[in-house]
Amino acid sequence: MISFEHTESQNLIRNTVKDFAEKYIRPDFMEWDESQTLPRDLFRSMGELGLMGILVPENYGGAGLGYFEYIVAIEEIAKVCGSIGLSMAAHNSLCTGHILYFGNEAQKQKWLPKLAGGEWLGAWGLTEANTGSDAMRMQCVAKKDGNEWVINGTKNWITHGISGDVAVVLARTGELLDSNGITAFVVERGTPGFKGGKKENKLGMRASETAELIFEDCRIPEENVLGNVGEGFKQAMKVLDGGRISIASLAMGIAKGAFDASVKYSQERQQFGKPISNFQAIGFKLADMATSIEAAEMLIYQAAYLKNHNKPMTRESAMAKYYASEVSVKCSTEAVQIFGGYGYTKDFPVEKFYRDSKLCTIGEGTSEIQKLVIARSILR
Repeated sequence: MISFEHTESQNLIRNTVKDFAEKYIRPDFMEWDESQTLPRDLFRSMGELGLMGILVPENYGGAGLGYFEYIVAIEEIAKVCGSIGLSMAAHNSLCTGHILYFGNEAQKQKWLPKLAGGEWLGAWGLTEANTGSDAMRMQCVAKKDGNEWVINGTKNWITHGISGDVAVVLARTGELLDSNGITAFVVERGTPGFKGGKKENKLGMRASETAELIFEDCRIPEENVLGNVGEGFKQAMKVLDGGRISIASLAMGIAKGAFDASVKYSQERQQFGKPISNFQAIGFKLADMATSIEAAEMLIYQAAYLKNHNKPMTRESAMAKYYASEVSVKCSTEAVQIFGGYGYTKDFPVEKFYRDSKLCTIGEGTSEIQKLVIARSILR
């Protein structure tokens, strides 16, 4: 039986992260968004607070916490700024998570402390220009040459593609369409033949850097292979299961941020001699938003419970990610409507929630892919 009552530890984390976000993120988040600036020093501070290695055991420099605490932390960051929440989620769930789950002891000792402490920022490279959901057709290849692997190709839409200090990269080491023909490699920034490429100019999440990873005869040692050769695709699918919980939490944080702003504004804004919250049209919008957020939260916590107990949760994480991301778009859209003309300006926060929310329905598997995953699990 899942308990939805927050523990003392979770409440402490919520209050700590909330205070941090108000003090260090809220004053500058719009400036970062406008200038598309990744606030690198902020993530070092977040690392000192334990937010860059929440799931990493303490013996590797992490906070050693579980998915319930992870949800709370992402949510509180995303209530203020989706971009920072996205970067935090990608760093924790994808790059750091992949090394944590599939690295050997030497690899964990080498990379996890720097990632968990925020000294290093992580990137994770699966997607390519022509292979988004269709990952098994990837064109980035790695070929064995003695005790080294030589990687050639490009990855696209990569969070921290330019600023990341280390990347976990999926490359084809076998035949096209072979699920056992893809391998995961760790590549450090500064390795000859490895560089960042084009930075995307995005609708939302603009302070979270999205860019290319480019590999040109990039040589890395045998010891940088994560797990066994050929296991990369299966590893990636397991990493994405956990990653979907983090994106669902990100979406929920954005939805809650939009909802909270809407409640406050509707009680302050007066029309026809009374607050607009007194009008049924507005009250019904708030009721729908609150109900949808509550339902999304239940799905997210169910998936997190299963993840914490090492139980299968592919369907549950897909449900949580699909529903929460769609709720995020719905709530932020309604928030703009409640704010009216003011909601369409950058003087108020809901236009940013509106822009940021859409990414949640696309990143780490589109809503359509989530429905495919759910349908297959039902019909299996």
